[in-house]
Amino acid sequence: MEGKRGEQMDYEFIRVARDQAVGIITLHRPEVLNALNLKLVDELVEALENMDRDDSVRTIVLTGNEKAFAAGADIDEMADETAISMLLKDQFTVWDRIATINKPIIAAVSGYVLGGGCELMMNCDIVIASETTKIGQPEINLGVMPGAGGTQRLTKMVGKVKAMEMLLTGSPISAEEALRYGLVNKVVPVEMYLQEAVTLAKKIAAKPPLAVRLIKKSVLKAIDNPLSEGLAYERNCFYLLFASEDQTEGMRAFVEKRKPKFTGR
Repeated sequence: MEGKRGEQMDYEFIRVARDQAVGIITLHRPEVLNALNLKLVDELVEALENMDRDDSVRTIVLTGNEKAFAAGADIDEMADETAISMLLKDQFTVWDRIATINKPIIAAVSGYVLGGGCELMMNCDIVIASETTKIGQPEINLGVMPGAGGTQRLTKMVGKVKAMEMLLTGSPISAEEALRYGLVNKVVPVEMYLQEAVTLAKKIAAKPPLAVRLIKKSVLKAIDNPLSEGLAYERNCFYLLFASEDQTEGMRAFVEKRKPKFTGR
């Protein structure tokens, strides 16, 4: 998996690579367990948006290392802040841009997935976890609470009572427990988690890009809207796809019993 020439030099705290139509972003602050400082998040969002605009990239994998996906926010940056300075800094606004990425983001996580790391993972669309993964929101142990969506996304994903337990105790859960609660899609041995995510990303990358994009938007619409609104949005997307060349190709290929060739048009 080789990066594009010159791409890596643009970033200090992430690494960017490509494997065919899959863009791979690796968080890279190993000395502090990939703690999320402001610059890392800025670089990450910039890389995600660049890949979203690149037609040759069809899916994105976001990962860390075997020891930590991300162990939380960089506390050194916040320890001396005040309520006013945090308000003026408004550091979480940039996180909102992650939710606007059109292409599927697959998180490949291992080791510590805590605090901001858990919130980042929950911003992804699919999660492959190694069996060593520990997932949690331990902010309460520092006298604060999640600020990048932890209380909201965790509750929607695992339900009220489990979210309350995790948020109020700060205790992490194992990969297997996360699988039972729907926080991750699959748990695999630690030596396989990244390749498993890339393999899945390649499978999705082979699908028609417009349909992939509208399916992602429709699923996200279901999370925050009444069923009636979601159904209307889904129906309109379904009709819209009949204006695409990929719809014509896909249905013709089915009738002709051959493999379709999708172009994203």
